[in-house]
Amino acid sequence: MSRLSLSRFVSFAAGATFACAAAAADLPKKDAPPVPAAAPSFFLFSDTQVSYFYLADAREPGVTGGRAGTSLAGRSIPKNVLNISHADAWAYGTNFFSLDILQSGSQDPAGTGAPRFGLFDYGATEAYGLYRGTLGGNEIFKTNVFSIAGLVKNVSLGYGFDASTKNTQFGPETRKLLAGAVFSFDVPAGFMNLGVYVQKEWNRNGFVTEPFRSVEFDAVPHFELVYNFPLPFTGLPLSLAGFNNVNLPKGKDGFGAKTEIEFLSRTNLVLDVGKLVWNQPGKLDAFVGFQYWLNKFGNSSATVPGSEEKTFLAGVSIHVF
Repeated sequence: MSRLSLSRFVSFAAGATFACAAAAADLPKKDAPPVPAAAPSFFLFSDTQVSYFYLADAREPGVTGGRAGTSLAGRSIPKNVLNISHADAWAYGTNFFSLDILQSGSQDPAGTGAPRFGLFDYGATEAYGLYRGTLGGNEIFKTNVFSIAGLVKNVSLGYGFDASTKNTQFGPETRKLLAGAVFSFDVPAGFMNLGVYVQKEWNRNGFVTEPFRSVEFDAVPHFELVYNFPLPFTGLPLSLAGFNNVNLPKGKDGFGAKTEIEFLSRTNLVLDVGKLVWNQPGKLDAFVGFQYWLNKFGNSSATVPGSEEKTFLAGVSIHVF
Protein backbone atom coordinates (compact mmCIF):
# COMPACT_ATOMS: atom_id res chain seq x y z
CA MET A 1 0.00 0.00 0.00
CA SER A 2 1.43 3.37 -0.97
CA ARG A 3 1.89 6.22 1.50
CA LEU A 4 -0.96 8.10 -0.22
CA SER A 5 -3.28 5.09 -0.05
CA LEU A 6 -2.31 4.48 3.57
CA SER A 7 -3.14 8.07 4.59
CA ARG A 8 -6.49 7.85 2.80
CA PHE A 9 -7.25 4.54 4.51
CA VAL A 10 -6.41 5.98 7.96
CA SER A 11 -8.59 9.04 7.33
CA PHE A 12 -11.48 6.89 6.11
CA ALA A 13 -11.16 4.50 9.06
CA ALA A 14 -11.03 7.35 11.59
CA GLY A 15 -14.11 9.00 10.08
CA ALA A 16 -16.01 5.73 9.93
CA THR A 17 -15.16 4.93 13.56
CA PHE A 18 -16.36 8.36 14.72
CA ALA A 19 -19.62 8.06 12.76
CA CYS A 20 -20.33 4.60 14.08
CA ALA A 21 -19.64 5.70 17.68
CA ALA A 22 -22.02 8.66 17.35
CA ALA A 23 -24.76 6.46 15.91
CA ALA A 24 -24.29 3.86 18.61
CA ALA A 25 -24.89 6.46 21.33
CA ASP A 26 -28.49 6.83 20.12
CA LEU A 27 -29.22 3.10 20.14
CA PRO A 28 -30.25 0.86 23.06
CA LYS A 29 -27.29 -0.58 24.89
CA LYS A 30 -26.53 -4.17 24.05
CA ASP A 31 -23.55 -6.39 23.65
CA ALA A 32 -21.92 -6.09 20.23
CA PRO A 33 -19.59 -8.60 18.64
CA PRO A 34 -15.94 -7.52 18.67
CA VAL A 35 -14.63 -5.96 15.49
CA PRO A 36 -11.42 -7.62 14.34
CA ALA A 37 -8.48 -5.26 13.92
CA ALA A 38 -7.18 -4.76 10.40
CA ALA A 39 -3.89 -6.48 9.70
CA PRO A 40 -1.08 -3.95 9.42
CA SER A 41 0.65 -3.60 6.07
CA PHE A 42 4.11 -5.13 5.82
CA PHE A 43 5.33 -2.08 3.87
CA LEU A 44 5.46 1.39 5.39
CA PHE A 45 5.65 2.78 1.86
CA SER A 46 5.34 1.21 -1.59
CA ASP A 47 5.27 2.69 -5.07
CA THR A 48 5.41 0.98 -8.48
CA GLN A 49 5.48 2.98 -11.67
CA VAL A 50 5.81 2.55 -15.43
CA SER A 51 7.59 5.28 -17.36
CA TYR A 52 8.44 6.19 -20.91
CA PHE A 53 11.10 8.73 -21.82
CA TYR A 54 13.02 9.84 -24.89
CA LEU A 55 16.77 10.45 -25.00
CA ALA A 56 17.36 12.92 -27.81
CA ASP A 57 21.13 12.73 -28.24
CA ALA A 58 22.64 9.61 -26.65
CA ARG A 59 26.09 8.24 -27.46
CA GLU A 60 27.77 4.82 -27.46
CA PRO A 61 31.55 4.30 -27.19
CA GLY A 62 33.01 3.35 -30.55
CA VAL A 63 29.86 4.15 -32.57
CA THR A 64 30.76 6.68 -35.27
CA GLY A 65 29.65 7.58 -38.78
CA GLY A 66 26.91 9.72 -40.27
CA ARG A 67 27.44 13.44 -40.01
CA ALA A 68 29.78 12.93 -37.06
CA GLY A 69 32.22 10.99 -39.21
CA THR A 70 35.05 9.66 -37.05
CA SER A 71 35.16 12.59 -34.60
CA LEU A 72 35.53 12.04 -30.87
CA ALA A 73 31.97 13.28 -30.40
CA GLY A 74 30.74 9.97 -31.80
CA ARG A 75 27.40 9.54 -33.51
CA SER A 76 24.13 10.99 -32.18
CA ILE A 77 21.73 8.17 -31.24
CA PRO A 78 18.09 8.76 -30.29
CA LYS A 79 16.72 6.25 -27.81
CA ASN A 80 13.24 5.33 -26.63
CA VAL A 81 13.21 3.99 -23.07
CA LEU A 82 10.55 2.01 -21.21
CA ASN A 83 11.15 1.83 -17.46
CA ILE A 84 9.49 -0.26 -14.76
CA SER A 85 10.50 0.61 -11.20
CA HIS A 86 9.46 -0.25 -7.66
CA ALA A 87 10.43 1.29 -4.33
CA ASP A 88 9.33 0.29 -0.84
CA ALA A 89 10.21 0.75 2.82
CA TRP A 90 9.63 -1.76 5.61
CA ALA A 91 10.45 -1.94 9.31
CA TYR A 92 14.18 -2.50 8.84
CA GLY A 93 15.11 -0.98 5.50
CA THR A 94 14.27 -0.23 1.90
CA ASN A 95 14.20 -1.88 -1.53
CA PHE A 96 14.50 -0.36 -4.99
CA PHE A 97 14.29 -2.14 -8.35
CA SER A 98 14.49 -0.60 -11.83
CA LEU A 99 14.41 -2.13 -15.32
CA ASP A 100 15.13 -0.07 -18.45
CA ILE A 101 14.34 -1.37 -21.94
CA LEU A 102 16.24 0.91 -24.33
CA GLN A 103 15.58 0.93 -28.07
CA SER A 104 18.25 2.70 -30.13
CA GLY A 105 17.82 4.30 -33.52
CA SER A 106 19.49 2.63 -36.50
CA GLN A 107 22.62 4.70 -35.77
CA ASP A 108 23.39 2.08 -33.10
CA PRO A 109 22.74 -1.11 -35.10
CA ALA A 110 21.77 -4.47 -33.70
CA GLY A 111 23.14 -7.76 -34.97
CA THR A 112 26.56 -9.09 -35.77
CA GLY A 113 27.94 -6.08 -37.63
CA ALA A 114 27.30 -7.55 -41.09
CA PRO A 115 26.07 -5.09 -43.77
CA ARG A 116 22.38 -4.20 -43.52
CA PHE A 117 20.20 -2.57 -46.16
CA GLY A 118 16.80 -0.89 -46.18
CA LEU A 119 14.33 -2.59 -43.88
CA PHE A 120 17.11 -4.62 -42.32
CA ASP A 121 18.65 -1.52 -40.74
CA TYR A 122 17.38 -1.43 -37.19
CA GLY A 123 18.61 -0.22 -33.83
CA ALA A 124 19.87 -2.27 -30.93
CA THR A 125 17.77 -3.22 -27.92
CA GLU A 126 19.22 -3.18 -24.42
CA ALA A 127 17.82 -4.36 -21.10
CA TYR A 128 19.39 -2.92 -17.95
CA GLY A 129 18.15 -3.89 -14.50
CA LEU A 130 19.38 -2.93 -11.05
CA TYR A 131 18.48 -3.53 -7.43
CA ARG A 132 19.46 -1.56 -4.33
CA GLY A 133 18.57 -2.54 -0.78
CA THR A 134 19.31 -1.12 2.68
CA LEU A 135 19.15 -2.29 6.28
CA GLY A 136 18.96 0.71 8.64
CA GLY A 137 21.47 0.91 11.48
CA ASN A 138 19.00 2.58 13.87
CA GLU A 139 16.30 0.02 13.08
CA ILE A 140 18.50 -3.08 13.31
CA PHE A 141 20.20 -2.09 16.58
CA LYS A 142 17.19 -0.29 18.13
CA THR A 143 19.18 2.89 18.73
CA ASN A 144 19.62 6.48 17.59
CA VAL A 145 23.41 6.34 17.53
CA PHE A 146 23.39 6.52 13.72
CA SER A 147 21.57 9.87 13.75
CA ILE A 148 23.14 13.33 13.98
CA ALA A 149 20.53 16.08 14.17
CA GLY A 150 20.69 18.44 11.22
CA LEU A 151 23.21 16.24 9.39
CA VAL A 152 22.42 12.52 9.11
CA LYS A 153 19.12 10.74 9.83
CA ASN A 154 20.47 7.21 9.47
CA VAL A 155 23.39 5.09 8.30
CA SER A 156 22.42 1.84 6.61
CA LEU A 157 24.04 -1.24 5.19
CA GLY A 158 23.67 -0.95 1.42
CA TYR A 159 23.84 -3.73 -1.15
CA GLY A 160 22.70 -4.49 -4.67
CA PHE A 161 23.44 -5.67 -8.17
CA ASP A 162 23.25 -4.57 -11.83
CA ALA A 163 22.61 -6.85 -14.82
CA SER A 164 22.27 -6.00 -18.50
CA THR A 165 22.42 -7.37 -22.01
CA LYS A 166 22.39 -5.80 -25.48
CA ASN A 167 22.02 -7.38 -28.94
CA THR A 168 24.98 -5.73 -30.68
CA GLN A 169 28.15 -7.24 -32.07
CA PHE A 170 29.96 -6.17 -28.91
CA GLY A 171 27.20 -7.89 -26.93
CA PRO A 172 27.82 -6.47 -23.44
CA GLU A 173 26.56 -8.52 -20.52
CA THR A 174 27.06 -6.41 -17.41
CA ARG A 175 27.13 -8.12 -14.02
CA LYS A 176 27.86 -5.99 -10.95
CA LEU A 177 27.75 -6.66 -7.22
CA LEU A 178 27.84 -3.80 -4.72
CA ALA A 179 28.08 -3.58 -0.93
CA GLY A 180 28.76 -0.69 1.41
CA ALA A 181 27.08 2.03 3.48
CA VAL A 182 24.24 4.46 2.71
CA PHE A 183 24.05 7.83 4.49
CA SER A 184 20.56 9.39 4.67
CA PHE A 185 21.00 13.14 5.11
CA ASP A 186 18.75 15.18 7.39
CA VAL A 187 17.18 17.53 4.84
CA PRO A 188 14.17 19.80 5.53
CA ALA A 189 12.01 18.22 2.81
CA GLY A 190 12.34 15.34 0.36
CA PHE A 191 15.38 13.11 0.70
CA MET A 192 19.07 12.87 -0.21
CA ASN A 193 21.08 9.66 0.19
CA LEU A 194 24.74 8.93 -0.46
CA GLY A 195 25.78 5.35 -1.12
CA VAL A 196 29.45 4.45 -0.65
CA TYR A 197 30.07 1.01 -2.11
CA VAL A 198 32.71 -1.45 -3.20
CA GLN A 199 31.79 -2.58 -6.71
CA LYS A 200 32.88 -5.70 -8.58
CA GLU A 201 32.04 -5.98 -12.30
CA TRP A 202 32.09 -8.72 -14.91
CA ASN A 203 31.27 -8.07 -18.58
CA ARG A 204 31.67 -9.37 -22.14
CA ASN A 205 33.58 -8.19 -25.22
CA GLY A 206 32.16 -9.78 -28.37
CA PHE A 207 34.82 -8.26 -30.63
CA VAL A 208 37.58 -10.54 -29.36
CA THR A 209 37.83 -14.30 -29.80
CA GLU A 210 37.13 -16.92 -27.16
CA PRO A 211 38.26 -17.55 -24.47
CA PHE A 212 38.93 -13.82 -24.01
CA ARG A 213 35.38 -12.50 -24.34
CA SER A 214 34.65 -12.67 -20.60
CA VAL A 215 36.09 -9.59 -18.89
CA GLU A 216 36.64 -9.27 -15.14
CA PHE A 217 37.28 -5.81 -13.68
CA ASP A 218 38.92 -4.83 -10.41
CA ALA A 219 36.87 -4.22 -7.28
CA VAL A 220 36.73 -0.43 -6.89
CA PRO A 221 34.98 2.31 -4.87
CA HIS A 222 31.63 3.40 -6.29
CA PHE A 223 29.50 6.36 -5.14
CA GLU A 224 25.80 7.06 -5.70
CA LEU A 225 24.04 10.29 -4.66
CA VAL A 226 20.25 10.23 -5.14
CA TYR A 227 17.81 12.99 -4.23
CA ASN A 228 14.28 14.31 -4.57
CA PHE A 229 13.31 17.79 -3.39
CA PRO A 230 9.86 19.42 -3.61
CA LEU A 231 9.75 22.98 -5.01
CA PRO A 232 6.75 24.58 -3.21
CA PHE A 233 7.96 28.14 -3.93
CA THR A 234 6.92 27.66 -7.57
CA GLY A 235 3.25 27.38 -6.62
CA LEU A 236 3.12 24.16 -8.66
CA PRO A 237 3.44 20.47 -7.66
CA LEU A 238 7.02 20.40 -8.93
CA SER A 239 10.03 18.49 -7.64
CA LEU A 240 13.68 18.12 -8.56
CA ALA A 241 14.82 14.51 -8.73
CA GLY A 242 18.02 12.88 -9.90
CA PHE A 243 21.23 11.01 -9.20
CA ASN A 244 24.99 11.32 -9.58
CA ASN A 245 27.21 8.23 -9.87
CA VAL A 246 31.01 8.08 -9.70
CA ASN A 247 32.94 4.92 -10.55
CA LEU A 248 36.70 4.88 -10.04
CA PRO A 249 39.01 3.32 -12.67
CA LYS A 250 38.35 -0.43 -12.62
CA GLY A 251 41.51 -1.77 -14.26
CA LYS A 252 41.82 -2.77 -17.91
CA ASP A 253 38.96 -3.35 -20.33
CA GLY A 254 38.50 -6.21 -22.81
CA PHE A 255 40.95 -4.59 -25.24
CA GLY A 256 43.65 -4.18 -22.59
CA ALA A 257 43.18 -0.40 -22.29
CA LYS A 258 43.17 1.29 -18.90
CA THR A 259 39.75 2.48 -17.77
CA GLU A 260 39.06 6.03 -16.55
CA ILE A 261 37.03 7.51 -13.72
CA GLU A 262 33.37 7.43 -14.82
CA PHE A 263 30.75 10.07 -13.97
CA LEU A 264 27.03 9.80 -14.72
CA SER A 265 24.49 12.48 -13.77
CA ARG A 266 20.76 12.83 -14.47
CA THR A 267 18.51 15.64 -13.21
CA ASN A 268 14.74 15.73 -13.82
CA LEU A 269 12.18 18.44 -13.21
CA VAL A 270 9.02 16.50 -12.34
CA LEU A 271 5.45 17.82 -12.51
CA ASP A 272 2.70 15.93 -10.65
CA VAL A 273 0.06 16.20 -13.39
CA GLY A 274 -2.51 14.25 -11.39
CA LYS A 275 -2.37 16.72 -8.52
CA LEU A 276 -2.38 19.76 -10.82
CA VAL A 277 -5.27 18.67 -13.05
CA TRP A 278 -7.42 16.22 -11.03
CA ASN A 279 -6.24 16.91 -7.47
CA GLN A 280 -5.09 13.28 -7.29
CA PRO A 281 -1.39 13.36 -6.35
CA GLY A 282 0.95 10.47 -6.99
CA LYS A 283 -0.88 9.14 -10.04
CA LEU A 284 0.64 10.70 -13.17
CA ASP A 285 3.92 12.61 -13.61
CA ALA A 286 5.53 14.39 -16.55
CA PHE A 287 9.22 15.26 -16.55
CA VAL A 288 12.02 16.87 -18.51
CA GLY A 289 15.69 16.49 -17.71
CA PHE A 290 19.31 16.39 -18.72
CA GLN A 291 21.81 13.54 -18.64
CA TYR A 292 25.59 13.86 -18.66
CA TRP A 293 27.89 10.84 -18.91
CA LEU A 294 31.67 11.27 -18.90
CA ASN A 295 33.96 8.36 -19.83
CA LYS A 296 30.97 6.12 -20.48
CA PHE A 297 31.55 2.56 -19.22
CA GLY A 298 35.09 3.63 -18.22
CA ASN A 299 36.20 4.43 -21.79
CA SER A 300 38.38 7.53 -22.15
CA SER A 301 36.50 10.41 -23.78
CA ALA A 302 39.90 11.72 -24.91
CA THR A 303 40.58 8.71 -27.11
CA VAL A 304 37.36 6.68 -27.67
CA PRO A 305 34.65 8.35 -29.83
CA GLY A 306 31.22 8.53 -28.25
CA SER A 307 32.43 8.22 -24.65
CA GLU A 308 30.94 11.55 -23.56
CA GLU A 309 27.16 11.91 -23.60
CA LYS A 310 25.16 15.12 -23.15
CA THR A 311 21.46 14.75 -23.86
CA PHE A 312 18.07 16.18 -22.96
CA LEU A 313 15.23 13.82 -22.09
CA ALA A 314 11.47 14.01 -21.59
CA GLY A 315 8.84 11.53 -20.50
CA VAL A 316 5.83 10.52 -18.40
CA SER A 317 5.29 8.15 -15.45
CA ILE A 318 2.16 6.31 -14.36
CA HIS A 319 2.05 5.14 -10.75
CA VAL A 320 0.47 1.72 -10.94
CA PHE A 321 0.14 1.03 -7.19
